[in-house]
Amino acid sequence: MQPLTNIAVTAARRAGDVILSYYRRGDTGQVTQKAENDFVTEADQRSEATIIDTIRRNYPDHAFLAEESGETGESDTVWVIDPIDGTMNFMRGIPHFCVSIACRVNGVVEHGVIYDPVKDELFVAERGKGASVDGRRMRVSNTVRMRESMLSTGFAYRRHGDIATYLPLYNRMLSACGHMRHSGSAALDLAYVAAGRLDGYWEIGLSAWDLAAGMLMVRAAGGIASDAHDNDADPLETGNILATNPKLYPQLLDKIVKTPRGGR
Repeated sequence: MQPLTNIAVTAARRAGDVILSYYRRGDTGQVTQKAENDFVTEADQRSEATIIDTIRRNYPDHAFLAEESGETGESDTVWVIDPIDGTMNFMRGIPHFCVSIACRVNGVVEHGVIYDPVKDELFVAERGKGASVDGRRMRVSNTVRMRESMLSTGFAYRRHGDIATYLPLYNRMLSACGHMRHSGSAALDLAYVAAGRLDGYWEIGLSAWDLAAGMLMVRAAGGIASDAHDNDADPLETGNILATNPKLYPQLLDKIVKTPRGGR
């Protein structure tokens, strides 16, 4: 692995240890409500601080875009961090959440790490060098018919006005696919698409830290990850994502483009 990937792996594992120290004793630490249905826990904050400290000790001149602390520093190399993706699952004791770390160089995501501390699964991707889970190479699924596919999505629960836009699309997808899931962690869903466990994932209104590492993984594993409405738009800017294998992509995109635009 590249040195930047190695330090991301180290940071993710250290953050995972912090998170598990809370999770195993059924404790989140102090909880603060940022907005309706949007919370930050003490574990989130300690995880993020651990990640930033680990990276900064090795690369003091790099910049950061992190969910809890925002943008810090100025550099062509920016670390995009979600300290706990799936915070609500974590708070409720549901064992499905992860640490997500991506490294963006001159605007391009070059390295991505997603770590599930409960299952001790490590997903890694490097642009142009493929993706792996626990050292095994990942490839997107080879499912070709939407009727046989397993898809996943998330609801923009913080923006109730989007539901009217989202539900018609959800209904069309649900009717057309074989199975539908809603896990509560965008980063893990994208990692699962890269690993071929899910055939596709879409959502609107996300943030860059939700998407950066997972998008890279899907692409490095032979899949397509694009804006859900516009192939030329950057999902890290729009917050809208469609990720799947090349055979299913046009079928899913056809369902999406029939829905009026939503998202942020």
